[in-house]
Amino acid sequence: MAAQSHLIDLDKYPIHHSTSKAYKALLKHVRNDLAADGCSVLKGFLTQAGINALRAEADAVSEQGHKSFNRTNPYFSKDDPSLAVDHPVRQFYERSNAFISADNFRTNGPLRLIHDTKGFDGFIQNCLQEKQFYRYADPLADVIVNMAQEGNGFPWHFDTNNFTVTLAIQNAASGGAFEYAPNIRADGENFDEVARVLAGTSDKVISLNLEPGDLQLFRGRYSLHRVAPLQGARPRYVAIFSYVDQPDMVGAPERTKQLYGKVLQIHIERAGLRGDAYLD
Repeated sequence: MAAQSHLIDLDKYPIHHSTSKAYKALLKHVRNDLAADGCSVLKGFLTQAGINALRAEADAVSEQGHKSFNRTNPYFSKDDPSLAVDHPVRQFYERSNAFISADNFRTNGPLRLIHDTKGFDGFIQNCLQEKQFYRYADPLADVIVNMAQEGNGFPWHFDTNNFTVTLAIQNAASGGAFEYAPNIRADGENFDEVARVLAGTSDKVISLNLEPGDLQLFRGRYSLHRVAPLQGARPRYVAIFSYVDQPDMVGAPERTKQLYGKVLQIHIERAGLRGDAYLD
């Protein structure tokens, strides 16, 4: 535990002591947040040493990130000319960021050490109260770093994974707020409300300014969200730990190609193996 203890503030967040009063109080707090709007933020989850180590690791492999400046809709799907021109599926936005895929991070590096900390997965599962709970089986995407640089950031989208856990590592000089519309497709696609968010007329959008070291639990499969435009030369780094409800789930080939610039045989073999029928 020595290495992980140096990276995570286990005094403040005793995720390794599931029977302690502090753990149970923390669990109650996070569950209440998630029940309210599908999002909970644990401020200062990392120590300063942890922040520094993750920042250095991200810097070291930043050139391996797949940079993409293409246009995407909220579902990472192709255009559908059979729909009305103002339909959300047909709304495409510039995306200026990069994903540093999981295969760039050493098993004994700080990102993997944090992920493998005793009690980490169990704590996340307890917070989410999910019986079916697995690490994402995608060898490119189980734990990654998103690198967003000056520009439009990461436009409005839904996550492929049911649950997303992120660690803020470094902010841009300005901009880059995390914005989300909680649970707007919990009971279906809800295209009307999605259209309002895209048009900037929705009253459901919440904005968060995350700081380096903050841990965020987020149900992004059902909540439309984005990273607001960024300014300045310093990139925004966020580590992403992904969990799903099936043990063999990986990304769809088309989306994997968009995000990481490559597709493995496993993505082709397991295409379509999902637990729901949403567009993405």
